[in-house]
Amino acid sequence: MTIDELVLLLKASQATGLTTLQELILRSSWEGKTYTNIASEAHYGEERVKKIAAHLWQVLSNFYKEPIHKSNFRQTLENHPFSEAHQQLIKEFNRAATAISLEFPTGPVSLNSRFYIPRPPIEELAYAEMAEPGSVICIKAPKKMGKSSLILRLLAHANKQGFRTVTLDFQQADKAVFASLDKFLRWFCANVSRELQLEPKLNDYWDEDMGSKVSCSIYFQKYLLSALSSPLVLVLNEVDWVFEYQEITGELLPLVRSWHEQAKRVEIWQKLRLVLVYSTEILVPLKLTQSPFNIGLTINLPLFTKEQVQDLAQRHGLDWTDGKDADSLMAMVGGNPYLVRLALYHLVGKGGLKGDLGQLLQQAPTEAGIYNQCLRQYLLALRDEPELGDAFYEVINSTNYVKLEPRLAYKLQSIGLINLEGDRSTPACELYRLYFRQYLTKSEHFNNIHVERLRQENQQFLFLSSLDELTQLGNRRYLESYLQIEWQNSAIQNTPMSMILCDIDYFKIYNKTYGRAAGDECLRQIANTICNCVKHSLSNSSFSSSKNMNHSTGSAFVSSQRGDFRDESSRVLVARYGGEEFAILAQIDVTAAMDIAEHIREQVKVLEIKCEYPSIGGLPAAVLTVSLGVASVIPARETEPATLVNAAEEALYQAKRKGRDRVVV
Repeated sequence: MTIDELVLLLKASQATGLTTLQELILRSSWEGKTYTNIASEAHYGEERVKKIAAHLWQVLSNFYKEPIHKSNFRQTLENHPFSEAHQQLIKEFNRAATAISLEFPTGPVSLNSRFYIPRPPIEELAYAEMAEPGSVICIKAPKKMGKSSLILRLLAHANKQGFRTVTLDFQQADKAVFASLDKFLRWFCANVSRELQLEPKLNDYWDEDMGSKVSCSIYFQKYLLSALSSPLVLVLNEVDWVFEYQEITGELLPLVRSWHEQAKRVEIWQKLRLVLVYSTEILVPLKLTQSPFNIGLTINLPLFTKEQVQDLAQRHGLDWTDGKDADSLMAMVGGNPYLVRLALYHLVGKGGLKGDLGQLLQQAPTEAGIYNQCLRQYLLALRDEPELGDAFYEVINSTNYVKLEPRLAYKLQSIGLINLEGDRSTPACELYRLYFRQYLTKSEHFNNIHVERLRQENQQFLFLSSLDELTQLGNRRYLESYLQIEWQNSAIQNTPMSMILCDIDYFKIYNKTYGRAAGDECLRQIANTICNCVKHSLSNSSFSSSKNMNHSTGSAFVSSQRGDFRDESSRVLVARYGGEEFAILAQIDVTAAMDIAEHIREQVKVLEIKCEYPSIGGLPAAVLTVSLGVASVIPARETEPATLVNAAEEALYQAKRKGRDRVVV
């Protein structure tokens, strides 16, 4: 019996299951760790750990009808067979658990999800490498292969070790950021500073004569790393986006490599642990001694094996132990984690435990199938880039492999449509071959009405993807698109635009103290309060009191669920800016914006969400509060919207620095 089997067995057999601490004690004791080590890692008192452990040994002794204690724990149970009765018990447990914990496969698999499938030894290798001073981890895989889920676990492990963590997603950078190396590196440093909650001091360290790269290195060495007492894990996500800008790529990657090499001789650089995440090969020519991709630990996320597909099926409450159903599914979708999970979700969520796999596979490559939405996205992308579509058409209609131009092959591989071995391209799975043969063969005679229908459906999908699931507000992606449009409108009309950034004070500590469920409910309450304050202000403030309010009714979803409010003279958007931050964007002047911000601050306190943090003195209040930063400007066509965002972020920073629970303009 393995420790994983034992943990599952106890979860299934004990009425109260296992707590997180109980599971940690079991796994750590299996590894031979002392109670002192376990207590230190779990941040609990040693006496409490010993007390809980004693209870566990008693439970195991009763279960197996023989004495079990810490010293013989592993030796005794490793030799116990994992019987058919045990397997049946776990199957029943999985069926019951799946009924209440089924998750639609979208985004990273959460840390507490039962549906995360480890791919040994990847996780352990990554944890070990991250512990090394000055380490570099490169994670490469096509989209929807589990990169985000792995990163989530790397960050959780790093936090558990007491490391600081920062994640930068280059996909979120404005196009203007890539205008020059200097602008890009300043954006890079400013964002790392902000994530570390340090005041950006670029001008104190930037020297035009020394150049951007040297200035950036000095900023990290003399300011950022020096300010930290523990190592920093810096995740650079979606590095592929930088590949599109050869001038920046050719300078950034050697710079990252140099930081790793400096760690060998300069102690402070040993604090920096880099994680580079990307989907495709780089086409910018670099010397081997300049690339960061040939140092440290390189992880190529593999497809699921048959055993892993069977494991995931079991976690969904399905009995696929004979392997036939796993073989059938993999013959269609291979071991693609997303495609496998989507199939299992529909078999259980929509078809019950006796879901019809045969019908699912028969419909899979058609518009009636469960994969229609994601296949349609691919189809539209290929039709928007005819050169890419022609290349993929060649691959799916070949009886062997195809040699494509590297640029096209890498792009098709990065989005997950082909497998690439050397210069040989083959379809990633049979599903793609069957589906795209129906449509790419008709590309020159494609019906315009059909194309328009696909585009309309795609727009609806993009609309839904702009929603923050928890708060039902627009997400940051929608906010950025909205800002670009409204900035131009305000520039044409010569009207003021204001942004309010709202941050929940000490929310991370609240989340840790009261739990994630309480934190989520808190975010929903405050999101609703902000929307109500905005509606109230639109109805009663000076800039709209004389007008007959006429909220947009063209889409109930827009007005009630995405925080998009309108009247004849003003347009206001409430969005989730990220984490515990919200943004309000409005075509109003600074006075009106200040009124809204102050109203929000007061009404959040009226909620009386209690927060008691004994470890923190000088809290703004005994209830949860918010800090708000306000910025206002009359846009000009030659200026960028980032000027407004940066000013609002600086105002928010000042509000927090001055004691929180206040509004700063």
